[in-house]
Amino acid sequence: MSEIGSGARVQPARPGDPSRIGPYRIIGRLGAGGMGTVHAGVAADGTRVAVKVIHPQQAQEPEFRARFRREVELSSRVTGPYLVPLLAADTDAETPWLATPYVPGPTLNEHVAARGALATAGTLYTLAAATAQALATVHAVGVVHRDVKPQNVILTPSGPRVLDFGIAHAADSTSVTRTGVMTGTPGWISPEQYRTGATRPEGDMFAWGALVAYAATGRMPFGTGAPDVVAFRVMSGEPDLEGVPGPLRGVVERALAKEPGDRPSAAEAAQECWELLASQATQVVSVDALPTQAGNMVEALWDIPPGDDPTWQVPRSSSRKRRLGTLVVAAAVIGALAGGVVALMPGDAGNGRHPASATSSAGASAGTDGKARQRQAANGNSASAQSWAQTRTAQGEGEHDVARGVLHDQGVLAQELSDGVDFTPGTVRFHQPRREVYLSYRLTSDEQGAMYAETQIARSMCETLRDVVLRVHPNLPYRTYVMVREGADQDPQVTWQDDFVSNTQCRSAADNDTDHSSGTDQDSGAVQGWTPDEQGLGQAMIPSTDRDEIRVADHAARTIIQRTNGMRPTLGTDRVLGNAELKVGFDPANSAMYVWSDYGAWNQKQVESWASMTAGEACRALVNQRDLAGDAWPYTRYAVAVIGGNHYLMIRWGEATTLADCPA
Repeated sequence: MSEIGSGARVQPARPGDPSRIGPYRIIGRLGAGGMGTVHAGVAADGTRVAVKVIHPQQAQEPEFRARFRREVELSSRVTGPYLVPLLAADTDAETPWLATPYVPGPTLNEHVAARGALATAGTLYTLAAATAQALATVHAVGVVHRDVKPQNVILTPSGPRVLDFGIAHAADSTSVTRTGVMTGTPGWISPEQYRTGATRPEGDMFAWGALVAYAATGRMPFGTGAPDVVAFRVMSGEPDLEGVPGPLRGVVERALAKEPGDRPSAAEAAQECWELLASQATQVVSVDALPTQAGNMVEALWDIPPGDDPTWQVPRSSSRKRRLGTLVVAAAVIGALAGGVVALMPGDAGNGRHPASATSSAGASAGTDGKARQRQAANGNSASAQSWAQTRTAQGEGEHDVARGVLHDQGVLAQELSDGVDFTPGTVRFHQPRREVYLSYRLTSDEQGAMYAETQIARSMCETLRDVVLRVHPNLPYRTYVMVREGADQDPQVTWQDDFVSNTQCRSAADNDTDHSSGTDQDSGAVQGWTPDEQGLGQAMIPSTDRDEIRVADHAARTIIQRTNGMRPTLGTDRVLGNAELKVGFDPANSAMYVWSDYGAWNQKQVESWASMTAGEACRALVNQRDLAGDAWPYTRYAVAVIGGNHYLMIRWGEATTLADCPA
């Protein structure tokens, strides 16, 4: 999870996020990855920290928990001036976590994308020396990093830092994590790892050589393209080192040698680079002022502009941020005080029915082009203005806890939503025969803001109901939540409907645009029993060695890239896109092919246009391969994702059955 410290901006906390983890107060998010979420935290003394928490569902898996325990154990063994140290961890907690110092600054990848290659020789030599020194420290305690790449190097104001031991391993281990698939990233994998799957310190040094060449030139030394094409170049081609300064080129060439035994060790490379850095220092400062220690040389020659590093704002009141569990426990303690009181929610006349027009359209929403973003109810009948008119207020302790919990968490969300979004929660009502819980609300915003707000409202309501109904009051019959938008000059409109029991991850329209769905469920775009997620996408990002997978992915990627660039006038793309932005991979565990875009400049409408085209191409690629290979081809599902801030959004997905069923 290289998101630890990989960006300076703290994202707002989301509904369900903890207010405290271990000794740290949580004030927001830094990112998310395949293993979990990275929260922005503050220690008692004001120290800023990054707290990494693994996904709750993965915490229940012994194998995954063992992997996390191993990561913590390895991280505790590795300390050095150019590494990100481990501060604290609890691997036995119900939801395990670890904490490291917050590291401000862009990644090397982000810097090169925004500004190009490192501008000065002093900065380049500093990066080479410091990263080699970090790997020497890692190797000295018997650990192999296994994922050295620009995304895992942070350019802090005081020098580079190497991070992410999420897939680090003891030096006598191999890199195979599932049959035929390797850890690592194409372009940063050594020839011997491609051939045998084994990883050793020499493999880290090959990746280090590629990293330094990338920093010097702004180009990957073995180019870009489909994973199998890059692998072929790595194993049989020569690296492109045009632009690497002469004094540094020798050690980089040796690090990129095809045979592991011909490469320098990390300690040898570090020593050679420190000497080059000292030589560079004599050209920058006078001999009398020449720095005498490595740290001083880094300080003198490191020249990276300070990035955006705003002061972290601590929430004004911890009591306002209390989550539902605390609220419900407190309600249970004082339940006797409220036992005989029937609370009237705002806008409720107390007659057990909510006035609504029976003729209002359940399919109309003010959110997106007048189409309701809703899922089919568990009983097969969509909620409507008529069912809303038949609801009643809370009855009994359990329903009152539900109503209080939903309104509490929605009130917190109303304060957290950005400027330009005016959200006011209304009432919580119940339809027991339909097993539905309804929330009414008022919302004023532009189209994009309304869509974002409603996804957050839905996610918060789902999480609240899972907490209160499933954990605190499991005997309640409810399983579906419904959102009803009200306005001064319009009838109530059902905008959202979902099953909070089966939707274990509380996904919403930010992850699934159901209006433009494809696949077997035309109402939701979902495949029965499967929803794509970042864990599956993370598996798809692991390079495959299966020839059929590589061939299908390469053909699909070429087609999608060609069509994407042909849509530039429609998409408003500012440049020609290629394999660096548009990628294809496979998640064997779920028989799914993922297509994802790392191009982040499209608006919502453009994303939908691209995803619609891409879903069709992905579906056809799978159907054609199954027609060719028969039952030997295991992939029947596809998903399309785009980068959104610090995580990926699942836009379209479906099942590849026949060409006629594929999106046009």
